[in-house]
Amino acid sequence: MKKSNLFFVILLFPFHFVFAQRIDKETISFQLLKEPVFASDLKDRNYTITVNSPYNITKDDVLKQSKDDYQRQVDNYQTNIETAKIEHQERLKDYEAEVKKLQEKFKLESAEYSKLSAVEKIAATNGAPMLRLPSRPVLNIPPMPLYRQPDLRDALIVDNKILASQMDVAGFSKGGNALDVTVQMERTNFQDNQGKTFANQPVRIIGKQNGAVKLDKTYFSDFSEIASVPTNELNLNAHEKMYLQRTMDRTRNMINENFGYQTINSTVALETVKNKGDYDDLEKAYIYVTTNLKKLQAKSDYAPNKVAMENMQKGIDLWKSALPKVNYSDKKALYNQKIGEYLYFNLIRLNIALGNYQEAEKYLNELQEHLVDIKLSYDANLELKKLEEKIYNN
Repeated sequence: MKKSNLFFVILLFPFHFVFAQRIDKETISFQLLKEPVFASDLKDRNYTITVNSPYNITKDDVLKQSKDDYQRQVDNYQTNIETAKIEHQERLKDYEAEVKKLQEKFKLESAEYSKLSAVEKIAATNGAPMLRLPSRPVLNIPPMPLYRQPDLRDALIVDNKILASQMDVAGFSKGGNALDVTVQMERTNFQDNQGKTFANQPVRIIGKQNGAVKLDKTYFSDFSEIASVPTNELNLNAHEKMYLQRTMDRTRNMINENFGYQTINSTVALETVKNKGDYDDLEKAYIYVTTNLKKLQAKSDYAPNKVAMENMQKGIDLWKSALPKVNYSDKKALYNQKIGEYLYFNLIRLNIALGNYQEAEKYLNELQEHLVDIKLSYDANLELKKLEEKIYNN
């Protein structure tokens, strides 16, 4: 009997081991010249950027606005005092009516209580009636306005020339009009929703190459959350200053994505499944991707880059073709949820590293649909949040 049990245990161990995948990770550094949506000849890589916005604010404007606000408070001070008195009288009327109501109620309850016998009074749950009156309203006279020097660190001191100076096009020289970009920017719009503050700042980008309109599109119209409190609890000047800088950064990214030749110095952590013949295609995919990533160089029209990208795509296609094989409900399946997690994370990481944010978002969305079945570890959840931020803040 003992021999049979021992034999049974020995059989179980290799059976379980078959389904355990060992996944290793390697970090690869590479350099890449990211081609734009609209290519241009080397001789035509010069640009002019014009920004049209509602912002044309100087230090003197900020100081003047501060003084104007103070003067308006002084001018309205007496009116505010009279308003406070009127509101106090209204509260007094409400108070006196409430006191009269409570006194009458107390009188009735006291009369009823006095009719009770001694035993009934002892048994009464609430005891003898008590008269509780609300606090009498106090007249709150608003304080005299005081002038405070504005904090210029929060002030939005900027004009269209300053905004335009923050823009550049990678791989282009400033000056000349082979590429003529006009940025039409609205002022930041703030919006309250369910106790939180949201903002947007629509920006229209018009790009002309040698006089021909190549791009005419409006971006950043969607509202995004910027604070977990409503607008009346925020320093809106400071938040507008921060949001404007974010919009400028995103606008510069859009211009470069469409026209610039950007050198990407990047690192990416990719995983591989160690196997004994069960995952040959996945191992082959990993080799295709990693070896060709290392071959890339930041050179325009560099033939070896094209070959490397084509060979890398072979590996990506192998990863993609493996996704339909994943069985998320069977942990013992060869292509189980652990393999699904590995494939999606590799595809998301790689596309972010290559600057293909739309493709990365596609695989992120697919992964999120499977998160009911895929039980991510704490570290994997943390990494997923960081990957999301890279995609959505691009």
